[in-house]
Amino acid sequence: MGFFSDLKDKIQPHEEEEELEHSEGGDEEYVELDTDVEEQSKNKMLVRPFVIQDFSDIKDILDGLREGHTIALINIKPLKDKDLVELKRAINKLKKTCDALGGDIAGFGDDWIVATPSSARVHRAAKSTEESAAPEVSEVQEFE
Repeated sequence: MGFFSDLKDKIQPHEEEEELEHSEGGDEEYVELDTDVEEQSKNKMLVRPFVIQDFSDIKDILDGLREGHTIALINIKPLKDKDLVELKRAINKLKKTCDALGGDIAGFGDDWIVATPSSARVHRAAKSTEESAAPEVSEVQEFE
């Protein structure tokens, strides 16, 4: 046992010296962690519903698209029932903004539009040569 005791005595003082260096604030490096949860949530994509009742309602939609983290599901029925000219104006403004941002915009159903920033796109099924006269609710319509 003399050999192991000698070996232990030789190793143990070095470990104690290392512990003293660390406890005295030696050469330790610290990594600062970011605890800002709000900033981390901005990195995630947000699917947000909107309702357009007036042309001025598109401001919030455009702001969300410009931030680049919002996919807008837009109900156009209230404005469609109220004023078709204003609806066309609002859709044109949304389309121009999506094009400028590199995003995508499409209609689905009769009363809904989806607008995405450049980091997302809308899936479109391949068009067949035998299209029906009226699109189904599950089909996506192009805005031109």
